Amino acid sequence: MNIFEILKSVLLGIVEGITEWLPISSTGHMIFVNELMNNTGFTDSDLYIYVIQLGAILAIVTLYFSKLNPFSFKKTKEERVKTWQLWFKILIACIPAAVVGLLLDDYMENLENWKVVSAMLIVYGIAFIVVEKLKKKTTVTSFDNFTYKTAILIGAFQMLSVIPGTSRSGATILGAIILGCSREIAAEFSFFLAVPVMIGVSFIKLIKNDTPLTTENAVILLIGMAVAYLVSLFVIKALMEYIKKHDFTAFGWYRIALGILMILFFTLRLYVFA
Repeated sequence: MNIFEILKSVLLGIVEGITEWLPISSTGHMIFVNELMNNTGFTDSDLYIYVIQLGAILAIVTLYFSKLNPFSFKKTKEERVKTWQLWFKILIACIPAAVVGLLLDDYMENLENWKVVSAMLIVYGIAFIVVEKLKKKTTVTSFDNFTYKTAILIGAFQMLSVIPGTSRSGATILGAIILGCSREIAAEFSFFLAVPVMIGVSFIKLIKNDTPLTTENAVILLIGMAVAYLVSLFVIKALMEYIKKHDFTAFGWYRIALGILMILFFTLRLYVFA
């Protein structure tokens, strides 16, 4: 068993658990961290980088199981109907990104490089700052007045996340805020959208996988997933508490700073230390 790969998997699990739910691009961070730690081995494969997300997904299922469970006997008939309606909105919102993702998957894989990722980090960092500064009246404060139209429009924003470095949560949260959703509703709907989206992406990567999933690789992946799950439990709770009193501006500045750091790092390595 490769101890270095196990340690990398633990670190990447921490990175995934933190960045998947914050609007700062988990894929961008995973690529950058892999580069810093010598991007070789199973932990640098698409299979690892995408399937590890299933660990983070389990955190959503754990924390929001009651809210997302339409079969709960603890709910009234009306509450079960509302839960089903929420699921229909989630699935409808997934359609645009699913279609675009399937059509452009191979092309977007070629864009998974530091130039595209750093540019998207900066562009959407600026977008968050501008949107928060111009944010006006909040019209959607609960899922009771969260319409199918709002869901499909957020799904349209989610299409932007097929570009590496954009951030799935970043695109959906930004879109939801623009559409008048409260920050809490924007974040929660982004969490819920992640369940079918990330399961679908992981399934596609497994089908297209050309990386041998040996017993050792499976153990390394499971370790990363377990770490991502545990870290996600904490991060999701912390984020929901944070946005009760703060907006997303700080994440915008973080994205810009990280994008600039990536440009400096890779430019120096390419042209100065080559």
